Parts: sequence; C-alpha cells; structure tokens
Amino acid sequence: MAKVAMIIDKTDHVATCISAVKRGETVELMRDGRKSKKIKAKQNIPFAHKICVKGMKKGDQCLKYGLSIGSASKDIQVGDYIHIH
Repeated sequence: MAKVAMIIDKTDHVATCISAVKRGETVELMRDGRKSKKIKAKQNIPFAHKICVKGMKKGDQCLKYGLSIGSASKDIQVGDYIHIH
C-alpha cells in the first residue's frame, strides 16, 4: 500500500509526507483531494517532512505552496528527502 504525500500547488517541487516513509516505499501524491502520480522514496523521510516531486539543480528555487522556500544547495532528484539541502 502506497504512502501519501500532499502537494499544494501544481508548481511545487515538494510534497509533505503525512506519515513516515521508508526508503524504497511508493509515495502517492495527492492534490485537491485527488490522487496524481506515484514516486519512490530514495531515503527514509520522517512524518511531516518533504519529498522532492520535481527535480532541481543546485541554485534552483524550491517551491512549496507555489512560493519559494529556499534554493537548492545541491542537485535534488525526484524521490529525494528534502530538508536543509
């Protein structure tokens, strides 16, 4: 059974995991109460932390809620745990 992560805006690079996720588990993205795509977690991700849903290059702005929450300090791939990268 897939874990679930909430994505707020279609432009977001991250989704918030609504339960702890283990590396290799499938995470199903939900936006506006609808399921969208599924991704695989590349690392363990704690409850309420973020998973990357759109890859970023070092220096790219990271979007959540359609707004910048910082810039990537390294390349980040879909499925990566995003925290202070």
